[in-house]
Amino acid sequence: MPEPTAHVDTFARDNLPPRDEWPVMTFDLPELKFPERLNAAVELLDRNVAAGNGTRPCLWFGGKAWSYADLLDRANRIANVLVRDLGLKPGNRVLLRAANNPMMVACWFAVLKAGCIAVATMPLLRARELGYILDKARIDLSLCDARLIDELVAAGARDLVAFNSDASDSLDARMARQPATFANCDTYAHDMALIAFTSGTTGPAKGTMHFHRDVMAICDCFPRYILRPGPDDIFCGSPPLAFTFGLGGLVTFPMRFGASTALAEKASPDLLPRIIQDNRATIVFTAPTAYRAMRDTAPRSAFATLRQGVSAGEHLPPPIFQAWHDFTGIKLIDGLGATEMLHIFVTSAGDETRPGATGKAIPGYQAKIVDDAGRDLPDGEIGRLAVRGPTGCRYLADPERQRKYVQHGWNLTGDAFKRDRDGYFWYQARTDDMIVSAGYNISGPEVETVLLEHPLVRECAVVGAPDSERGMIVKAFVVLRDPRDARPETVKAMQDFVKAEIAPYKYPRAIEFIDALPRTETGKVQRYKLRTGAAT
Repeated sequence: MPEPTAHVDTFARDNLPPRDEWPVMTFDLPELKFPERLNAAVELLDRNVAAGNGTRPCLWFGGKAWSYADLLDRANRIANVLVRDLGLKPGNRVLLRAANNPMMVACWFAVLKAGCIAVATMPLLRARELGYILDKARIDLSLCDARLIDELVAAGARDLVAFNSDASDSLDARMARQPATFANCDTYAHDMALIAFTSGTTGPAKGTMHFHRDVMAICDCFPRYILRPGPDDIFCGSPPLAFTFGLGGLVTFPMRFGASTALAEKASPDLLPRIIQDNRATIVFTAPTAYRAMRDTAPRSAFATLRQGVSAGEHLPPPIFQAWHDFTGIKLIDGLGATEMLHIFVTSAGDETRPGATGKAIPGYQAKIVDDAGRDLPDGEIGRLAVRGPTGCRYLADPERQRKYVQHGWNLTGDAFKRDRDGYFWYQARTDDMIVSAGYNISGPEVETVLLEHPLVRECAVVGAPDSERGMIVKAFVVLRDPRDARPETVKAMQDFVKAEIAPYKYPRAIEFIDALPRTETGKVQRYKLRTGAAT
């Protein structure tokens, strides 16, 4: 007998992998004993206001504060627009597109309150990437910042409402006509709350599916036991809210503990120190490359109010850890997470930190090292990292990938690690072709697909190349149709071509022209030769 659901539209539930292909879920902590009925938006927002936190600041933006009551007012009005005005039903998918601003947060809460499923997208995505998400998730409605609407229109979005706009048909105008109260959808804990898309390792992005209880589970593991925030903490950081790293670190974690967040639409390493200083932020979330850049360019006084720094998106090298500690006195928290798992599951903090080690499995999670057959490996041996806990990998309509990354009840992260005898996990390398550059996960095959559309390219292969600033960069090896086109202006033209087709951070920062790609006898490109220089 199927589980009960509050969703009228069962598309998401119908496209979950079979139950016997899910990882084993564990709910060992007392905080993880969730009731049958649960709505994450209600838990994080409505209950804060009901507990007396309505007048407390929730979001800082542009020098002004939205209180918890302000956010609830906006979220309720938007939810009324979704249900009363636009006729959405529980289970419908709503695409969200904006930079990190309060209206983006209000829209996310409104979608969950209405019982719909949030599908947040990064502002840098281009039309072809957005079009894939629109189709894969069968999007019913798109809510988009008016400044970013062009790419979404080009992607073919049909039911589209703009916000942060003065237009008469904008979401802003529509919500002004709605009441500030809303009858929240009484969702089940296992009803879908969001579909988060990965960057993909072997092609287009993959949709990962997460329940309302998953949203609450990540709030009651890493922040509660490792970060330990209080209501007077002010969070800030660089990750987009469409990344689950940003969703947790900048929205759900602070709100779980009655704290606030300083949002910024642009939080590059040259701007982040000013954001921290101006807002007197105490906790920052960003990538290792940003910590290195801030250490080198910003005054120490900019970080006077900070007490914690969380690093994720790529491995934290020991020199960056030590340089930041010497500069600020703060021991960075190196977090390992995944979109499939929703947030961080291996880390350490404070005196438990060992520079160079990612850390231990956090309370609520278990982790181990296995070989290719799934057998446990002893401490000190390099193998595949396997993890399980209250969240887990469930891909949207992708059985092949589900079977690859969930085996024997464990989630396989795609990372090679070793564990020491004290239980610390030490990162070794990626076990797939993912390129991790400045905290961004970039799919080499996706970049190859775009480059192959350039008229001068005969064939190409894309790999990650070491870089002192970004950790890795995207490097393309290109076989030209006419070798005489191997000129610097051709490199620039190809880089611009990629930037125009997909998110700019994915473009190849290095392009090398070669006569032929190294291949096996069966025709497969030998990328390891490109990485090591053996083919050139």
